[in-house]
Amino acid sequence: MQEFDTPADKSSAPVSVTVARGDGIGPEIMDATLKIIAAGGANLVPEEIKIGEKVYEKGITSGIEPGAWDSLRKTRVLLKAPITTPQGKGYKSLNVTIRKAFGMFANIRPCPSYAPFVATKHPDTDIVIVRENEEDLYGGIEHRQTEDVTQCLKLITRPGTEKIVRYAFEYARRANRSKVSCFTKDNIMKQTDGLFHRVFDEVAAEYPDIEAEHLIIDIGTARLANTPERFDVLVLPNLYGDILSDVAAELVGSVGMAGSANIGDNIAMFEAIHGSAPDIAGKNLANPSGLLLGAIQMLTHVGQFEAAERVHNAWLKTVEDGIHTADIYNPSVSKEKVGTDRFSDAVIERLGESPAHLKHVTYRSFGKPIKIDLPTRSLAKKELVGIDVFFDWRGSTEELAEAMEKNSGNGLSLVMITNRGQKVYPDGIPETFCVDHWRCRFQNENTTDPVSQNQTIALLAKLSDAGFPFIKTECLYTFDGQPGFSLGQGQ
Repeated sequence: MQEFDTPADKSSAPVSVTVARGDGIGPEIMDATLKIIAAGGANLVPEEIKIGEKVYEKGITSGIEPGAWDSLRKTRVLLKAPITTPQGKGYKSLNVTIRKAFGMFANIRPCPSYAPFVATKHPDTDIVIVRENEEDLYGGIEHRQTEDVTQCLKLITRPGTEKIVRYAFEYARRANRSKVSCFTKDNIMKQTDGLFHRVFDEVAAEYPDIEAEHLIIDIGTARLANTPERFDVLVLPNLYGDILSDVAAELVGSVGMAGSANIGDNIAMFEAIHGSAPDIAGKNLANPSGLLLGAIQMLTHVGQFEAAERVHNAWLKTVEDGIHTADIYNPSVSKEKVGTDRFSDAVIERLGESPAHLKHVTYRSFGKPIKIDLPTRSLAKKELVGIDVFFDWRGSTEELAEAMEKNSGNGLSLVMITNRGQKVYPDGIPETFCVDHWRCRFQNENTTDPVSQNQTIALLAKLSDAGFPFIKTECLYTFDGQPGFSLGQGQ
């Protein structure tokens, strides 16, 4: 392990960090990154852990050795190179495992343009993606329920949403940004994405100094792709944020140049957003910029602002001087095509310099890491008003409806049947294509009247005894009288 034995940042005490070299190009870009930040004065004490492909091959499906968790708990900071996850065999994403295990709820991905030195059609773009990092479809809760149908459970929580939205506004204020934009699909997913949008509006009202806007994800993405310069900070649920952060990075030049911070209440991880690129591993071709920019975020996180500024400005000067690796080399603006080692040396040679055309960076206004304290909220009055029962059924809609009506009772009546979310009973249309996955909704005649758990249990027992074993149930609740469930499409 390389020691940081060059003159260190005098502004702070030495900080222990955990380092993982990863797979593919990971070891070589980590060597380059450590070399550069050491020369830039990083006052760090590294601890190395083993993660990735070789750990997976030992049969450890998480991809991280058990002892590595102790280092992360001790240092609370991880600088991680890309890793290779073997395909198949049930291996879990190491990134998702670490993020969720340690509550790293915020993923921060700056995507500025480096025009004209890195090719882009959008030279005035300077976006920061703030992505929720723990919830949404990334819970990985999936089930095959019938011969035809699998499902993935989308989880959006109020505390998780409020933390990420507050973080986005606090980040914008700290970084002197003027606008926060939120993208969701709440015109369709009114409960999940609807919650994210509602919380965004609630929190935005507390930051009158920052412009706030909400866009539906499809038109928002179209505008991001066409006129990204209109956006500043974007806050997004997990899946949308994952996709759009890569889109934004590519818009301004290259995914290979984007760094990423994963921030939790106690532990943070810093990385490049690209993969391990095994096809160029060991060939001295890889661009270390993504990991280096992640390491610069790490230096700001631990309060070593002078080193962060020194390294970042030297890197900008290197890019500006046309010293480019093959992935961004362009004969019209580049002066020299270099490999990993030469690029690293070029950054080190420019330490203490600043760019002449690209914007000089400063981090000292960032202060201590952002901490989010959630306000205490009163609980809503929650009442059970029905149950959705799902069946594996290959008969007709009419036959299923007749059987459900015959076997309902005990105060509960069949009010709706859907197939893939589309209402097919009552008053369905014959053209609707159906598969073997049916939702039958049971409520009181007055659908707002409360029901008891005993009523739902009795209904399920009666349906099962009649030869209709269910594959899934969902209780229907109101909260302060407002439905906590969606209507069927067409209802």
